[in-house]
Amino acid sequence: MRHLLDLSLEEIETELATWGEPRYRAKQVPEWVFHHGATEFAAMTNLPPALRSRLAEAFTIAAPTVLAERVADDGATTKALLDLGGGDAVETVRMDYDPDEDGAPDRVTVCISTQVGCAMGCRFCATGLQGFTRNLTPAEIVAQVLHFSRSASGTNRVTNIVFMGMGEPLANYGGTVAAIRWLTRPEGLGLRQRGITVSTVGLVRGIDRLSQEGLQVGLTISLHAPDDELRRSLIPTSGGTTISQLVAAARRYIERCGRRVTFAYALLDHVNDEPEQARALARRIRGIQAHVNLIPYNPTAGPDLRRPSIGRVRAFQRELQAAGVNATVRIERGIEIAAACGQLRTDIQRANVSPIAVRP
Repeated sequence: MRHLLDLSLEEIETELATWGEPRYRAKQVPEWVFHHGATEFAAMTNLPPALRSRLAEAFTIAAPTVLAERVADDGATTKALLDLGGGDAVETVRMDYDPDEDGAPDRVTVCISTQVGCAMGCRFCATGLQGFTRNLTPAEIVAQVLHFSRSASGTNRVTNIVFMGMGEPLANYGGTVAAIRWLTRPEGLGLRQRGITVSTVGLVRGIDRLSQEGLQVGLTISLHAPDDELRRSLIPTSGGTTISQLVAAARRYIERCGRRVTFAYALLDHVNDEPEQARALARRIRGIQAHVNLIPYNPTAGPDLRRPSIGRVRAFQRELQAAGVNATVRIERGIEIAAACGQLRTDIQRANVSPIAVRP
């Protein structure tokens, strides 16, 4: 049965109009899902019983089953593995952050997936080792946020979304954009567009297409190397896409959307973390409205890759900053619960764990 949120609001309006329902009913239905946490149409008490019954016959709004859930960082990080049926499962992570020193409010970020597995094949990524199964539907993407928003309220409600989980968001372009529309529109979750970030391994056509959607979402582009040869060895599917092309795409995104772009850089010990590589990277991206997010490798993908020491991480950061490039080191969360994308799914598959919550 089709999930209601695989339709856009406009498509729901059209469907209900063919049933002879007034236009405002189309807004009432998703508001129950997003704002009241409804998982069945019977809960929608301001809808006529006959409409609730017809909706239940045509659609579902059921939430996915939780196969496993792990908590870390004194409860501030929660990772869930959700069952999508047919043997497919997907990971999502909730991260709670304390208020900033400047008085900014609490931030609750949910990291979501867009595919079951991934076809990009990055050597340092647990999801990349799983191979690609399929794209998620818009409803399956949104369900990951709803899983956490249903249990949140007040200052603990979800405030930010990062498309940085399993899969390549721009390879599931339609599903990704449709999910963003639901997450940001008032009848949906009502999040700020600027509170959403889409991460891509570097699909230039997808970047350009996203820049023309009229959205104000953030963009993160994975570089992971200062030169094309090394980048191709780390991301075999990058093919003929060069770093120069990615930087040019970033410039176009900045110009069209007025948003700063982030370049993600996974630091691998004695592979891409030498001082001269930092200087080469700086020459590539200096002068554009962007910053570098340095990510110390979380060992998941094989014995040939290692995590650099904190000294090497800080030295790489200092080289970038000395060259005039803003660079930060990612705050690491949930290391003890396999928080890197793809790890929990791999662990559960290896252990053949039954579908029950797992809490350390």
